[in-house]
Amino acid sequence: MRTMALFLTLLPGIAMACTPLTDHTLRPLASEASVNLCEAYEDQVLLVVNTASKCGYTPQFDGLEALHAQFRDQGFSVLGFPSDNFGNQEFSDEGQSLEFCRLTYGVKFPMFAHTNAAERNADPIFRALGSAAGRYPSWNFHKYLIGRDGQLIADYPSSVTPQDLIPAIQDALAN
Repeated sequence: MRTMALFLTLLPGIAMACTPLTDHTLRPLASEASVNLCEAYEDQVLLVVNTASKCGYTPQFDGLEALHAQFRDQGFSVLGFPSDNFGNQEFSDEGQSLEFCRLTYGVKFPMFAHTNAAERNADPIFRALGSAAGRYPSWNFHKYLIGRDGQLIADYPSSVTPQDLIPAIQDALAN
């Protein structure tokens, strides 16, 4: 079975199986539903970001939304994960987080339930991302770029702006 899975991943045009970075079923922000990332974002390039509503980097929401709008038709999605791990800079109520993102920054990209991104108590998705990258977020707006194959391409600290990522996103979309 393992040999067959490896064989299928090597064939062009055949989608890969879920990877530890995408094999997560998560709840969208302020919702009762759940989304399996592997199924919902199959064959897409993903930018996973731990966000915070009251941080000095919060204006990056504008740039993240611009990236999402610019590249979504090419198979790209930004996935936001509000986190209160760094400086208590996120609302405790998910409804407030969602309203803030939507009304203040016009965020339309998918936002998921409040998440622990810091290494000590990382939720499974951030545990997988941190392990793959060799580093966990040390502040809000840390970014992980995942290729269509479900593998980590790179991670970027908070100071790297969404616009700085355009060449890496374009390369990932071309592959």
